[in-house]
Amino acid sequence: MSHHVVLIPGDGIGPSIADSVRKIFAAAQVDIEWHEHVAGVAALTKGRDVMPEETLEAIEHHKLALKGPCSTPVGEGFRSVNVALRKRLNLYAAVRPVRSIPGVTTRYQDVDIIIIRENTEGLYSGVENEVIPGVVMSMKVATEEACKRIAHWAFRFATQRRRKKITAMHKANIMKLTDGLFIRCARTVHKTEYPNIEYDEMIIDAGCMKIVQDPTRFDILLLENLYGDVMSDLCAGLVGGLGVVPGANFGADTAVFEAVHGSAPDIVGKGIANPLALLMSGVMMLEHIGVQKDDAKLLGQAARIRAAYELSLADGKKTRDLGGDLGTDAFTDAVIERL
Repeated sequence: MSHHVVLIPGDGIGPSIADSVRKIFAAAQVDIEWHEHVAGVAALTKGRDVMPEETLEAIEHHKLALKGPCSTPVGEGFRSVNVALRKRLNLYAAVRPVRSIPGVTTRYQDVDIIIIRENTEGLYSGVENEVIPGVVMSMKVATEEACKRIAHWAFRFATQRRRKKITAMHKANIMKLTDGLFIRCARTVHKTEYPNIEYDEMIIDAGCMKIVQDPTRFDILLLENLYGDVMSDLCAGLVGGLGVVPGANFGADTAVFEAVHGSAPDIVGKGIANPLALLMSGVMMLEHIGVQKDDAKLLGQAARIRAAYELSLADGKKTRDLGGDLGTDAFTDAVIERL
C-alpha cells in the first residue's frame, strides 16, 4: 500500500536535497506517493502566498509532510513558514534527536539526546507590537493547556522509546509566572502519571554550561519554545552541526518532518549541498509511519537506509561540510550503493 506524503522541497538547496531523498527512497523500494507543493520564496516566485492554502490543505488531507529548508528574512519581510505551519496545523511538539554518528568526528562521543520543544507559545510565536515610536514589545504567553499537553507528550514519548530521564529546562527563577507554569505542569504530569520516568529540572543557562561540559549526562530535554529553538542548535553542534540532525513537528494527527538547516543560497547550483539532514528526517518519518501502521516492512526499510548512510560516513564517503570531498549526487550514489 502506498503511503501518501506531501513534499515541500523548499528554497535554495532544498530542491536538490529533496531530489536526493527521493532517489534513495526509490532505490530502497519505499512505497511512497509524493505530492509536491511549494512554500516560502519558491511559492512567492510563482505568484502565490508564502504559505499557499493548497499546500496547507494537502498536509491537512494526507497528515504527513517532508519539508526542505524555507528562507525567512531577518528583521523584515514575511513571517516564518515554519511558524505558520505550526500554528495552522497545531504542531505543538517539536522533536530533535541529536546523536553521535560514525564517521563524523567531534570533540564529543556517545551523545544521544532528544530535545522536545513546545512549539506554539512563548516569545518564539512572534507576538510583537510597537508601543510608541522607538519602543517595541514582544509578548511571552504560556497556557496551562499547552504546558500540560507538551509534558504529557514528552513523558509518553519517553515511555514508548524506553528512555530513562527527562530534564525540564527553564528560567522560572526570573519568569516566575510563564516558566513557573511550564515546570509546575511537568511536575504534575510526572508525579501523577509517569513516576517511572526519572525527572529533574535545570535553569537554562546552567543547563547550557553543563551540556557542553558533558552531554552524555542528559537523555531527554523538555523546553518551552524559544529555549528549545536555541538548545536544539547548540546540541546539534555537539555532533557535527545542523547537517547531521533530523527534525519533526507533531500534532494530534499530523506530522511534518524537516531539515532544520538553512536554504544556503550561496551554494545553490554548485552540486555540493549535503542531503543528509533531510534524509535523516525522511527516515524518522518512515519510522513514524511504520509504528503508526504497525508496518514491519517500512520499519525495516528505514533501518536499511539509516545503516546505508551511516556506513557511507564511516567509509569516508562524505560531503565537503563534513570533511569529505563528495558532491550531492556522489553522496546520494554512495548511500544507494550501500543499500
